[in-house]
Amino acid sequence: MRIAMIASEAAPFVKTGGLGDVLQALPAELARSGEHEISLFLPYYKSIKYNPAHEVELLTSFTINLTWRQQYVGLFRLMQEQGPAVYFLDNEYYFCRDGLYGFYDDGERFAYFSKAVLAAINWLELRPEILHCHDWQTALVPVYLDAEFRHCLPDAKTVFTIHNVEYQGKMGAEFFNEVLGLDDCWRGVCAYDGCVNFMKAAILKADLVTTVSENYAVELRYPYFAHGLSGILAAKGDRLKGITNGIDTEVYNPGADAALVQPFTAETFAGKQVCKRALQKELGLAQTDAPILSMVTRLASHKGIDLLCYILRRLLERDLELVIVGTGEAKYEHALLSVANEYPGKFSMNLRFDSALASRVYAGSDMYLMPSKSEPCGLSQLIAMHYGTVPIVNATGGLRDTVPPYNAETGEGRGYTFQSYNGDDFLGAIDRALSDYYGTPEAWAKLAKSDMSVDFSWTQPAKKYIALYQSLI
Repeated sequence: MRIAMIASEAAPFVKTGGLGDVLQALPAELARSGEHEISLFLPYYKSIKYNPAHEVELLTSFTINLTWRQQYVGLFRLMQEQGPAVYFLDNEYYFCRDGLYGFYDDGERFAYFSKAVLAAINWLELRPEILHCHDWQTALVPVYLDAEFRHCLPDAKTVFTIHNVEYQGKMGAEFFNEVLGLDDCWRGVCAYDGCVNFMKAAILKADLVTTVSENYAVELRYPYFAHGLSGILAAKGDRLKGITNGIDTEVYNPGADAALVQPFTAETFAGKQVCKRALQKELGLAQTDAPILSMVTRLASHKGIDLLCYILRRLLERDLELVIVGTGEAKYEHALLSVANEYPGKFSMNLRFDSALASRVYAGSDMYLMPSKSEPCGLSQLIAMHYGTVPIVNATGGLRDTVPPYNAETGEGRGYTFQSYNGDDFLGAIDRALSDYYGTPEAWAKLAKSDMSVDFSWTQPAKKYIALYQSLI
């Protein structure tokens, strides 16, 4: 099959979160067999354009219209011999900025990108059978395809993946006339709740909508989770599917991670204790056998940080150590840092993101906390388990799919869960884990090794995507 992936970010070129991880790993996995022709389209951001590590060639340039605007499009191709073909769309007015998102004209920037991608695909004569678009930034691709490019790509089918329904690409009602430049018959497709909603338009027009976990696809049919789009999503019926993400097990490999003082596997599990001692020394924690509980996260409300703050002092009364790495909302940064200053040697608060430190935290911790209010899939719990760190999670979204509750009697399960978004329930799950950690150390080690042995790679998710694509064509 010929498959074009369209996204606003992809590692290693540019990344702000899990979307970047997915768009690094999924296209590479799809291309690995050599049976499919995979291409990836990204904006040519400043951080990519002026990075000498990325060698590119200019293929062509042309212009496209957004109502009265006539905008330049430069089409570049990454020069590499293996993997998917990677194309960058250049426009310095829109993309030569510090950062990816958060600008006053983000709607215009990504409307431009969605239309420019289709023009570039037509120029390249790729004729993809599948156009796979990701999140609101590419949500207008199915719209522009049917409105202006269907004659160029008569057989192309569209797949739209929702990585986080909170971010929908909402613009003022005037955006339709001022930017999109579509015939008036498309107004109803794009309009929702008094504004232009990119994601709603994609849900209506895409041949198939997917989410990044099976449970999230179920949750999005209900108002509590769907941020106003439950009715639109429920109406998709069996054209709304969930496929649980994997992780790139070459990037996240505790057996070959250069950031670790001693890489280890399930067979050389003693190396994890070496990593734990090294982490305690690095972060100024007491050199004890107490379990290290950790989080590598954005400090945002939907990540459950309010629950953590609620139980924090009670938690630190227990025989444990706590490590948090991340930045986010100022109120959480201040609250956590204040408590950390009260517990030197026991609570290490690191207001930064450092990928090497993150690896050492995953490797050196015993338990990983993920009390998210909502979690489309979650990658951190997968990485933690792959590094032998047992997760404690709220059973929501992809966390429910990937962390079945541990049963001490049968040895089944992967971690500890709580069922309601409640701080005391969260603390109860932690206490159950602490009881098993101290009470049955051999069973605990067996659980951690078992988690390491689960296949969290992209092999199975990629096969499921291929099956979905084939069902469309």
